[in-house]
Amino acid sequence: MSSPAPTTVDPMLSAHTTLRLGGPASRIVRAEGADEVVDAVTAADRAGEPVLLVGGGSNLVVADAGFDGTAVLVAGQGVRHERDGDHVLVTAEAGVDWDELVAGTVADGLGGLECLSGIPGRTGATPVQNVGAYGVEVADLLVDVDLHDRRTGTVREHVPAAELGLAYRTSVLKGRDDAIVLRVRFALRADGRSAPVRYAELARTLGVEPETRTDPAAVREAVLGLRRGKGMVLDAADHDTWSAGSFFTNPILAADRAPQVEGLAAWPAGEGRVKLSAAGLIQHAGFARGHAGPGGRVALSTRHVLALTHRGGGATEDLLALAREVRNGVADRFGVTLHPEPVLVNCAV
Repeated sequence: MSSPAPTTVDPMLSAHTTLRLGGPASRIVRAEGADEVVDAVTAADRAGEPVLLVGGGSNLVVADAGFDGTAVLVAGQGVRHERDGDHVLVTAEAGVDWDELVAGTVADGLGGLECLSGIPGRTGATPVQNVGAYGVEVADLLVDVDLHDRRTGTVREHVPAAELGLAYRTSVLKGRDDAIVLRVRFALRADGRSAPVRYAELARTLGVEPETRTDPAAVREAVLGLRRGKGMVLDAADHDTWSAGSFFTNPILAADRAPQVEGLAAWPAGEGRVKLSAAGLIQHAGFARGHAGPGGRVALSTRHVLALTHRGGGATEDLLALAREVRNGVADRFGVTLHPEPVLVNCAV
């Protein structure tokens, strides 16, 4: 039986992104649940319209010209638990608010997602980006996903995580629109302990040794505190949170090509490779917190140089100009090209 027709909403994409930037879509529909997502996408396909999936809008940079097609706002609730030995399988619909899902698992004494607290957006977007923070990635916990295949018009259930090409801040789903996540499944620990605390800053905050497994609720609160201190927890009154999170990914280079910069954080990234701190490169290239872009309408966060923020009254092109300034400054200083982490819609850096 067909679901009710999706509800039509305000077409300005700036109203649906955390940057509060972006022009209109030709049409926007709000889809409550997987069936409505499929119905909205199928209707657009039949009309020959491009489709843009929008969850929380926390990882989108949309052009001032907007999007010439149908934007589908993915909403809807639904979480269920199934015991599986020492773990609990948590199945969540794509429209579930991510931090609400994390908070719910922590409240239920399940360990694994607590380091990913405070990240804005919808659950369905997390495998696409392979969301990660404080030493944990979605790839560490994801079992499988259900996908709508636009090429065949069918739903593929239980597509294994191993088939998604999950890597640092990416997957085979990123940058494409023919496979749409409808729901996800995670395997979480059922013993009331967190994932091992691997991130040094977090371990220090908690007062534990690295690799310690501890109370998930304590880890969540510590992570939220650290994120708030960096302006990375959404607050409508705080322009430092009018961002798309970290704008550039940490570059991974051959170790013998990495610039030698005193005090620059770096981590092993596989045989002969090293991951450099993008924030460190930006700072060492001479960009300070609060560095202003065109007209002061955009700026680096006053707390975290990796976040490009909208200070009000700006445009997407202002943000892109600031991104280019930072990228080019780092390239000129160190010969390293930074790449954007958000999805760029109808625009480029």
